[in-house]
Amino acid sequence: MTRTESLFLSISNALVAGTGFVYAWMAYFAVSEDPDALVNHPLQPDVQHAHVIVAPLLVFALGLVWSAHVWPRVRNGHRARRWTGLALFGLCAPMVASGYLLQTASSAGWRTIWVWIHVATSVLWTAAFVAHRFGLRARREAAATSAADRGSASPSSRSPSRAPRASRASS
Repeated sequence: MTRTESLFLSISNALVAGTGFVYAWMAYFAVSEDPDALVNHPLQPDVQHAHVIVAPLLVFALGLVWSAHVWPRVRNGHRARRWTGLALFGLCAPMVASGYLLQTASSAGWRTIWVWIHVATSVLWTAAFVAHRFGLRARREAAATSAADRGSASPSSRSPSRAPRASRASS
C-alpha cells in the first residue's frame, strides 16, 4: 500500500467516523429546547447528509486497500497487526451493509435493528482502525529507541510497508 493510499484511507475514515459520531451525538444525546422540533440539533440533517456523502469514499478506499494491502498479507501469512486487521475485515461488511440497509428500511423495527448493528460495528471498526494504524507504530518506535540505546538499530523494527517499492512487489 502506498503512502497516498494509506493517507486516502485515513482521511476517508476520519471523515466518515467524525460525521458519524457527531450525528450520533446529535440524534441520541442532544436535547432540543423546542419540544416540537423534529431534530435535536439544527445541524443534524446536514451532518447526516455529510456522513452519507463521504461514506462511499471509505468504501472505495477499502476496495483499494483490499487489493494492495489486505489480500497480499492474507496470502503470505503476514502476522504483524493481524488481529486488528482481521477485526477490520470482519467488521467491514456488516458496517457497510447496515449503513445501506438503514437508509432503505421501510419498517421501524428493521430500522432499529440496522441502527444498532451499524452503531456497534462502526464503533468497533473505529477502535480497531486506530489500533491497527497507530498501535504497532508506538511499540516499533519504542523497540527502535531501545535498540539505538544499545548501539544498533534492529532491522526487524522497520515496517514492511515502508520498504522500497521494488521489494514490496516481490512479496
